[in-house]
Amino acid sequence: MTSNTVFYGTLIHSLSLAELEVINNGVLIINDKGIIIHLERNVPDLNAFLLKHDFGITKIHRLNPHQFLAPGFVDTHAHAPQYVFSGLGMDLPLLDWLNTYTFPAESSFKSVEYAEKAYTKVVSRFLRNGTTTCSWFATIHLNACQSLTDIIERLGQRAFIGKVNMDQNSPDYYVETTEGSLRDTRLFIDYVNSKKSSLLTPVITPRFAISCTSELMLGLGKLAKEYDVPVQSHLCENHDEIEFTCSLFPDSANYTAIYDDHNLLTDKSYMAHCVHMKDDEVDMLAAKSVGVSHCANSNFSIHSGVCDVRRFLKKGIKVGLGTDVAGGFSPSVLDSIRSSFMASKTMKIMHRDGMTGGSKEYEPLVPSELFYLATLGGAKVLGLEDTIGNFAVGKSLDALWVDLAEGGPVDIFENDTNTQMFEKFLFLGNDQSLLHVFVQGRRVAGTATSI
Repeated sequence: MTSNTVFYGTLIHSLSLAELEVINNGVLIINDKGIIIHLERNVPDLNAFLLKHDFGITKIHRLNPHQFLAPGFVDTHAHAPQYVFSGLGMDLPLLDWLNTYTFPAESSFKSVEYAEKAYTKVVSRFLRNGTTTCSWFATIHLNACQSLTDIIERLGQRAFIGKVNMDQNSPDYYVETTEGSLRDTRLFIDYVNSKKSSLLTPVITPRFAISCTSELMLGLGKLAKEYDVPVQSHLCENHDEIEFTCSLFPDSANYTAIYDDHNLLTDKSYMAHCVHMKDDEVDMLAAKSVGVSHCANSNFSIHSGVCDVRRFLKKGIKVGLGTDVAGGFSPSVLDSIRSSFMASKTMKIMHRDGMTGGSKEYEPLVPSELFYLATLGGAKVLGLEDTIGNFAVGKSLDALWVDLAEGGPVDIFENDTNTQMFEKFLFLGNDQSLLHVFVQGRRVAGTATSI
């Protein structure tokens, strides 16, 4: 017996970077596995529509006029253990920040008991903020990484999970041997794969080239190929970082080439930040089909710089958004949208004032493009564009039921259109605006007590 569910009301999603679709009186039908089986636009009478078509509907959810359904947010770069000190150290640049806050905090995750408490809080917080998919950096500790995997599985988030690798230029209290790092990475990949969950993906995670020897990176490249799994790391984030990195690998042409020389750039790879990229480095990302995780809050907060996202988009490079907690102080992709908006406006000002040497006709990102980067764009970075990102038939229902009710963070008015309510949500909404959060049809968070 079929058991399908229908959502009826305003549906908003991206068809492409250039096209936002606002569907009035939309009908979205999902099956009992959380997969979208039908999308119908502009249905004035739901009851008449359901009488005409036999979809085996057992549940009907009607959205009211100040509500809409949108795809869940995709965070392409976040550090799960760093949530414990998010909001701290914003006065420091990257390398000082790592030594003062990051490494001491992450070393605490050698305790599985500590890790379980911290990871439960961070994953729950991200889900409440509408992050239905997240690419996580964990720590070097195998048991704690396994615990993070268990917690994500229990709470229902879709996730890419990486055991961090670092065997050089790291504190004595927080470093691995090359052999141990490769061994534990293999064990971690096997552990995640043993779950046989379509929601969980292991990802090769060299912290950055500074903290990894050539031997380690070459070994990680072999593991990525053997298991056919993604690779995530940091790239060209900060001037001091770039200078130090290139001094460690003088035989490579540039920072980006270091990863390529170690077989870590594939069409399943994605790199965070990419703020200070030479033209040939950008061309290399495009040629290798490598994705970029844009982390504007972090780029501002720890003094890295302003990333020109339009430059990547014009090259056809996949781009998504990342919170980069805790370099970025907010666990919300809505904040990523807003900080990316401000970064893009800053690029416009820099171009206008001749600070970049580029054209004065620079086009900053508009709200519909930012929403694309937060949903379908992020899905493409993670290779999930056939699974999530919008409401196309055959995809999973990873979705946000947005409610702009009276008394919430957003005030709406009688003449506000659906598009205007949507834009207000992007710039004024918060977790209190999310009535329900769904991952593959399962409700995993939201302000309502039930559905």
